[in-house]
Amino acid sequence: MGEWVKLKADDGQELGGYVAQPAGEPIGALVVVQEIFGVNKSIRKVVDDYAAEGFLAIAPAIFDRFEPNVELGYGQADMQKAFQLFYPKLDPNVTLLDVAAAFHYVKQAGKPVGVTGYCYGGLMTWVSAVRGETLKMQPDCCVGYYAGGIGKFASEEPVCPVMLHFGGADDHIGDDQIGAVRTAHPEVEIFLYEGAGHAFANPDRPSYVEAAAKLADERSLAFLKANLA
Repeated sequence: MGEWVKLKADDGQELGGYVAQPAGEPIGALVVVQEIFGVNKSIRKVVDDYAAEGFLAIAPAIFDRFEPNVELGYGQADMQKAFQLFYPKLDPNVTLLDVAAAFHYVKQAGKPVGVTGYCYGGLMTWVSAVRGETLKMQPDCCVGYYAGGIGKFASEEPVCPVMLHFGGADDHIGDDQIGAVRTAHPEVEIFLYEGAGHAFANPDRPSYVEAAAKLADERSLAFLKANLA
């Protein structure tokens, strides 16, 4: 089980971070960026699972800028709150400050640091790879799941190895966005999971596809260990 710590972004914003320590010496460190539902039980489990694999993992509570301790589920009311109240307020350049705060926190362990995330967090994973240097944050690798809006940033250059996962039946992310990244960055590892929709890797959501999630997670873990351990 993890614990909550306090983080401070470069603009002075204070926010929480959910941190989980591995049983022994960390093999590397990892920032986990949430969906648009807060650092809820799903994201905390991702952090805990990576800690069990040997990583020092942290999830910054990026919604603390708007409302502290936000933890939403996936029912209709929470979905509505997420999309109407929080999503319109999100600015990737501001969120990057919070990701960087978490990055620098775990960087103190002296290990290579990666970034991973889901949905909006998947987008922020890519933004961390292409813009992180502006905040003295250079990830050693990044893994993004179903990064909505990535097409807007496709032409920008990542500073580290990147792996991306997309559902082949994702109605939130057009083929043009994925294609833009493929064209601009043939070196980026992109995996498409046929028949899987948006959020296919989250077992708490109805769109979960077990086989696709298992394969994506196996690929991600191998990639992270190869670049961070």
